[in-house]
Amino acid sequence: MNDVGTYLYAVAPEPGSPTPEGLTGVAGEPVRTISSAGLIAYVSTVPLEEFGEEPLRRSLEDLDWLGRTARLHHHVVEAVAEATPTAPVRLVTVYNDEEQVRELLERKHDDFIEVLSRIADRQEWGVKAYVDPAVPPPAGGQGEAATKSSSPGTAYLKKRQASLRTREEEWRKATGRAEHIHDVLRSVAVASRRHHPQDPELSGRTEWMALNASYLVDRERSAEFGRLVDSLRGEGIDVELTGPWVPYSFTAPIETVEGRAPDDGP
Repeated sequence: MNDVGTYLYAVAPEPGSPTPEGLTGVAGEPVRTISSAGLIAYVSTVPLEEFGEEPLRRSLEDLDWLGRTARLHHHVVEAVAEATPTAPVRLVTVYNDEEQVRELLERKHDDFIEVLSRIADRQEWGVKAYVDPAVPPPAGGQGEAATKSSSPGTAYLKKRQASLRTREEEWRKATGRAEHIHDVLRSVAVASRRHHPQDPELSGRTEWMALNASYLVDRERSAEFGRLVDSLRGEGIDVELTGPWVPYSFTAPIETVEGRAPDDGP
């Protein structure tokens, strides 16, 4: 039984793929390439005492280990993606040896080619739209007069209900505006993906997140896309643009491991 495995980061088309000279991956190991069927796999050697089936089960519960490994994994993917269309592979995908990786490139050749063709000369941009929930209820009018004429307890409840109605109305307006933003942006993009709104602890903002989406955009239209985002800001909504990113949202991981543990035999 081998005491090392082959860690797979990403797959790219062989023509035009960069050499990984000086690129370091997980476990501090240098990245190298394996080629077959017109494709290039970016890999590195990893110790199975850390990346074997049983150690991985424990390590994946260690958030520090997982975060460190994910950063190194994505660093390799991003370095390759700067030069060529790149299909990322799932985090901690490990094979017994190089021959199994070659078999993967041959077996999944058409799937990889389809993904690489879809993202060629395109970039992923992230867009988030926020609305401030701290909207006071409208002043004056019959509602205010009714509140003044009521008992303190009733007045408080009516004021509370008015505030909630106002917030609900503002939220409906914000979501309608967010839908408009999404429709406009996807008219320029090749493809789009909606994501769940982030919790404020993750976004770092206290406002409501009315839109969280990714857009796959032709490189030649990236500047146009940015200007379009700028034009959509305002009207009570702050629109945040991030990127360009490796198009993870549009490269659904190809099933690479078929129920075989990294340290099993072939």
